[in-house]
Amino acid sequence: MKASKLILLGITTLLTTSCTQQVVVKSSQKNQQTAITGSELVAKEKQKVKAYAKFVPIREDDFAWENDLVAFRMYGPSSLATPTKAASGIDCWLKRVDYSVIDKWYDNYQNNISYHTDWGEGHDPYHTGTSRGTGGTAVWIDNQPYPSGTFSASRIIDDNPKKVIFELDYVWKTKLGEVSETKQISLALNSQLFEVTSSFLLNGQPAKNLSIAIGVATHDEAAKVSKSQNAGWIAAWENIKGYHLGTGVVVNPKYIDSIIHLPSTKKDQSHIWLISHTDEKGKLHYAAGYGWERAEKITSESQWQKYLNNYSFK
Repeated sequence: MKASKLILLGITTLLTTSCTQQVVVKSSQKNQQTAITGSELVAKEKQKVKAYAKFVPIREDDFAWENDLVAFRMYGPSSLATPTKAASGIDCWLKRVDYSVIDKWYDNYQNNISYHTDWGEGHDPYHTGTSRGTGGTAVWIDNQPYPSGTFSASRIIDDNPKKVIFELDYVWKTKLGEVSETKQISLALNSQLFEVTSSFLLNGQPAKNLSIAIGVATHDEAAKVSKSQNAGWIAAWENIKGYHLGTGVVVNPKYIDSIIHLPSTKKDQSHIWLISHTDEKGKLHYAAGYGWERAEKITSESQWQKYLNNYSFK
């Protein structure tokens, strides 16, 4: 009888242990499935390699654009990003897949899945704040930058998947009077840089020979800066969350007045500046962008500098 009880007790223990293990396994599988669902990559049949731009009212009126190599965004009219609203810097979204991710990342945002985490396609670890980010502009007066606030209007001019073109409008007060800027931005496939043609008005008239500073943030001097006035570029190289990022601006060298590296103890105020000027019609043309080590196209500072040296405007 005792033997029978012992056998029965053993069987019960085995069954209990087995059931517990199954519950643990199922629970683990459930958690894993939840994680996979939360970070699921875009299905193959839905992957679109394209140049793309989008106004995004669901997140404070962002405007975002991308191609097969890079992605960016600008803060919009309802942005709460900064108390001063001097938030016209250009933010880098670091992508490492060639297909379009903007729609998915914003959809995830609505479902509380952060684009600040790399789920396998890239993420947004780049801080912009009130800085110029990568290629933001400011009117340069008495050796000081006067940046605008967020854009007031946006328009997509051409949504061609090989080269997207759009415009952003800005209006702000400076010591010289009211300045208006319309940025026409284009981004073609297979380019690390977008191109900008900015048209400036000063007090309602074309702003001929207006001094303009184009900035690259150095993130409180965490970045190493470099430049070439002869080739027409400025650049930063920094480690962000374990991977290096190269950012930079390219301008026709004949429009470079000076290059100034201005470290600052104030948050978001450290930059390398390329000082340029508008032409007879109040226009200025330049390119800006980045190369991210984890995307495996640009993997060293020298490679990034070479890319900027050899860049040809589209």
